Amino acid sequence: MYKIITKRELNPTVTMMDIYAPLVAKKAQAGQFIILRVDSDGERIPLTVAGYDREKGTVEIIFQIVGGTTMRLNQKNEGEFIADFVGPLGCATKTEGLKKVCIVGGGVGCAIALPVARKLHEQGAEVHSIIGFRNKDLLILEEEFKAASNKLTVMTDDGSYGRQGVVTVPLKEAIESGEHYDEVIAIGPLIMMKCVVATTKPYNIPTTVSMNPIMIDGTGMCGGCRLTVGGKTRFACVDGPDFNGFEVDFDEAMARSSMYADFEKREREGLCNLFKKEAD
Repeated sequence: MYKIITKRELNPTVTMMDIYAPLVAKKAQAGQFIILRVDSDGERIPLTVAGYDREKGTVEIIFQIVGGTTMRLNQKNEGEFIADFVGPLGCATKTEGLKKVCIVGGGVGCAIALPVARKLHEQGAEVHSIIGFRNKDLLILEEEFKAASNKLTVMTDDGSYGRQGVVTVPLKEAIESGEHYDEVIAIGPLIMMKCVVATTKPYNIPTTVSMNPIMIDGTGMCGGCRLTVGGKTRFACVDGPDFNGFEVDFDEAMARSSMYADFEKREREGLCNLFKKEAD
């Protein structure tokens, strides 16, 4: 059992928790993930390592409440326990040798992008961060990104905070104004990452994307997280989650990601009704 040390609401749909898992904290790196089960009979879900404290033995996770399991997880409070917390899994983000990088994060993907920005900043790289949200109410981690970035641009779709527009607008402006990035690292919704790649490809700027497909065991055996990268099948859990954005088949990934949308909706609605009855 793994104890929830702290819990904090980042916005109405996104929650941050620190979990006491000293063996995971000892080895975790930016870009890796864990797989957890809320209860012993629950499903396994992958969540990115959003941070870690090796001395305290804690691992930070940030999750969006979208389905039944994340709803159950969000019902847990500080001092309570979750059943399983396995990791770190996947490959750490490669940051060695990078001197100037643009980090592009979208929505809850910013939770994945932040530890990468922090690692680059700690290594002495110049970090430009662009983070985007639908509106001001969904904004997360702004102060954390400020601390880890030499330059930060915040975008909102409706203009309620920062600049109005999508993240590719300031990215293209920066490139055309003469910024020379060793690499662009994009983490967020699939359509956002696809658009970032379309922006950087004409300038041949190496672009890494973090893929988060359907995943079950996290060891490459189930095949659920398969992707087509460079015309070949790859598995996000063991080959990734980072991949060369120029080679990812985003259309296939987007089609597969929506396969269980109806199931998630039914689970969410069922749990909402259950919690409501318990409250009554």
